Amino acid sequence: MTENATRPAFPTQRPSGCPFDPASGYAALRDREAPSKVSTPAGVDAWVVSRYNDVRTVLRDPALSSRSAPSDHVIAAVELDREVESGSILQVDGLAHRRLRRVLATEFAVKRMEAYRPRVAKLIDEHIDAMLAHGGPIDLVEAFALPIPSLVICELLGVPYEDRAEFQERSAVLVSIDADPDEVTRVADALNQYMAGLVMAKQADRADDMLSRVITRGEELGENLTIPELVTIGITLLIAGHETTANMIALSTLALLREPGQLEALRAKPELAATAVEELLRYLSVIQFGLFRHVTDDIPSGAATIEAGDYLVAALSAANWDAEVFENPGELDVARQGSAHVAFGFGPHQCLGQQLARVELQEVFTRLYARIPTLRLAVPFDEIKFKDNSLVYGVQALPVTW
Repeated sequence: MTENATRPAFPTQRPSGCPFDPASGYAALRDREAPSKVSTPAGVDAWVVSRYNDVRTVLRDPALSSRSAPSDHVIAAVELDREVESGSILQVDGLAHRRLRRVLATEFAVKRMEAYRPRVAKLIDEHIDAMLAHGGPIDLVEAFALPIPSLVICELLGVPYEDRAEFQERSAVLVSIDADPDEVTRVADALNQYMAGLVMAKQADRADDMLSRVITRGEELGENLTIPELVTIGITLLIAGHETTANMIALSTLALLREPGQLEALRAKPELAATAVEELLRYLSVIQFGLFRHVTDDIPSGAATIEAGDYLVAALSAANWDAEVFENPGELDVARQGSAHVAFGFGPHQCLGQQLARVELQEVFTRLYARIPTLRLAVPFDEIKFKDNSLVYGVQALPVTW
């Protein structure tokens, strides 16, 4: 451990009364000439890279290793040097990472995701129908934001949808920054056992689903994936495939309800859905604590040199609010054009499932607000509880009516 009590603490708290703003402290770090070191909850000091151009530069630098989980720096009880699980596409580097990505990339290609768009649209319409039949008030998280991406990723992977409640509960534990370590171990073991059973069933009886195709493609490419690798891949895709998108659906809806002019612009021009998605990804940056990396070789960054052996955090939300790149970054503008955000990361570890997320969010933005034009909060805004203790930012519940 290299904890230094004299260093400022890593920013984790958002400004009081401003739940959509990045954590307080990022702006001051971004305004400095060079990256600064901070003390992290994990008990190590880490450089924070917070300018947009610097974040993109470091994330594509091969001197950065992702061998820790993406946001380990904010988990106090974490073991930073633990062994990387076989098949962890989020944590392996270099040739090992390219091997896994090569097998998986076809599954998330733009053409395949676009082919799945009509099915996504149908699922969304069915859930809106159910909401309208039920009537308000209703929790948009439980009735819509969570089931849509859960059903989508279950269908794609070949996971029985009736098992969704279990993996939703378990994934919530795994993305919490203050979960009991024993509970995390228990949940992880249970998920591993569940996925191992599913993987072995797919190996014995292939179907037209992602897990089956990945097994087959690995064989065809001479990259036979082991059961532990397939288990880790399956769990990663299952959790990532619903946690981020579900939180984006609910949090984006809340942000738009707080900006009725922007919501009306989107309703008036549904063709703005694609740009609105990119803007809300930038504006909200739900991977709220950034990406944690180990430095394997010296990296010059501004007026500082980040040395081999150091730790580094690429602050995605700070980069996405960099006024040098985004004009008036604190303003939500669904028609914003210009520089690409880094909400999906950047470089070799850029989010593999980003095209699927875009399809889901675009279809939600096109359909939900048009079909329920009077959608509004059913409780005062001050009563909304946010997921400040989760690696993926969002709301715990979103009571709405119409």
